[in-house]
Amino acid sequence: MEIKASLNNLRMSPRKARLVLDIVRGLPVEKALEQLQFINKLAAEPILKLIKSAIANAEHNFNLVKDNLYIKEIKADGGMTIKRWMPRAHGRATTIRKRSCHITLVLGEIVASEKKEARKVKVEAPVKLEQIVAEAEKGAKQKKAITKKTKSVDDKLKIETKTGKGFTNKTFNRKAGSK
Repeated sequence: MEIKASLNNLRMSPRKARLVLDIVRGLPVEKALEQLQFINKLAAEPILKLIKSAIANAEHNFNLVKDNLYIKEIKADGGMTIKRWMPRAHGRATTIRKRSCHITLVLGEIVASEKKEARKVKVEAPVKLEQIVAEAEKGAKQKKAITKKTKSVDDKLKIETKTGKGFTNKTFNRKAGSK
């Protein structure tokens, strides 16, 4: 079984990335991760993340064991080149090519297992528009019933407070502009 992962548009030249890739090619995953931790190259960190991502894919999607994986194939291909320029003597301009690369990783199993299919995710049946409308109408009816009950309770409370002891109805009449 092969597990694939890729890293696109890494802002580093493929030549610099290949120096690190050559070290880990063909190694078991555990040894490759150890090697990458101690390599003093900038390409080591994104490659380390890529290998960890491929391991996570293998464990989550295919239920494979991490100890049974090795780096079957890893390569760095040229990506998009950003072109910039720099002023030079006598009014000339020279180009600067900022290169990028695409790294492709394929993990294989050391001892072949019998697992061949990816784990399938259960997808729920789509909800029909008619069902949504029916549920909304049902919710609106329930809301109306609740508001009727609360209004009747509020009316009872108002009547009780008006008839209670010490209730005085004060109204203030002021003319506009007077203080």
